Amino acid sequence: MNTHLPRISIITICYNASHTISRTLRSIQAQTYDDLEYLVIDGASRDNTLDLVRTLAPRALVHSERDQGIYDAMNKGLSHATGDYIWFINAGDALPSPTTVEEIVGEACLNGARPDIIYGDTRLIDSEGRDLGLRRLRPPHSLTWESFRDGMLVCHQAFIVRRAIAPKYNLRYRFSSDVDWCIRCLKVAKECTFIPRPIALYLNEGATTANHRASLIERFEVMSEHYGLFATLWRHLRFLFVRHR
Repeated sequence: MNTHLPRISIITICYNASHTISRTLRSIQAQTYDDLEYLVIDGASRDNTLDLVRTLAPRALVHSERDQGIYDAMNKGLSHATGDYIWFINAGDALPSPTTVEEIVGEACLNGARPDIIYGDTRLIDSEGRDLGLRRLRPPHSLTWESFRDGMLVCHQAFIVRRAIAPKYNLRYRFSSDVDWCIRCLKVAKECTFIPRPIALYLNEGATTANHRASLIERFEVMSEHYGLFATLWRHLRFLFVRHR
């Protein structure tokens, strides 16, 4: 049995993120896990983001050039990554402790196990890093692609995917390609392992929040594509009915 521990590729996407990225860099630089590849995909920042990366995360491999948005940058991260697993922790997000990666690998990859997806819970934080509690949608103990019919039950930052099954992000979606990507990963995954605690700290702001209406419309398109138009419409109508009773 192969007991060699996997390489983990953590990818941070950023652009002019000097006000939020320090927390991210420190949390990943501090990780105790040995075989960790850290990639920073920067969209040609014009502030001092790159200076912070070089100072706070000297282990980071930096790729800085203009991109077509966050999902194009994520695709670049996928192209550069060499690890067995892919994990996106973007500017402003963080890992809960210096031993987070080591503990997750120790639990999920015990005795040579290699699940296709490793996932866990998420705590929300504000721009100052203050705890806002657990994410409202909670991950199920058993996860399949059909689990996302009722919403994105697992936060993207708490969703670690084996690189061999990870597709590129669909650039047709500007706000919800992460939902589509997670569903497509789950459709081909044969084994998913649940870590029953928060494995990521997610900054509770960003493009999706700022463009909430457009995001909801796009998410409806994603759900319709994977689960069917009428089934998706029925679920939305039922949700609205229950909500306003």
